[in-house]
Amino acid sequence: MTNIEQLLQALPVPLEETLIGTLGMEFQEVTKERVICTMPVDGRTRQPVGLLHGGASVALAETVASIGSMLHIDPRTQFAAGLEINANHVRSVREGIVTATATPLHIGRTTLVWDIQITNEQGKLICVSRCTVAIGQQR
Repeated sequence: MTNIEQLLQALPVPLEETLIGTLGMEFQEVTKERVICTMPVDGRTRQPVGLLHGGASVALAETVASIGSMLHIDPRTQFAAGLEINANHVRSVREGIVTATATPLHIGRTTLVWDIQITNEQGKLICVSRCTVAIGQQR
């Protein structure tokens, strides 16, 4: 069983019933050291002028950070939730697929910090983000 399959079994809500499913995100790689996820640039993710919505990029960034963080905890007793995120949108995209690659900068007991780079299909950087994920205890 792969990391993503194990993780999906531990989730209380199926991905297709979340923002992840709504925006068409698809995981390509999920390990403790790196999470890669794609998202289409289409009517679900564009702003009214036809560009990829910055909020969609931020949602993608927080998703890869949160999923990666879940591999560092015990999902039966802990949960991971975004605490802080920032993003710099450096290039616009009108169509195609964007890819987020997240790598951990800090893995602590109560927080994880992730570097996320989102690129277009040509591999050009469109957004760089840093996300801090808090680890909480299930009640």
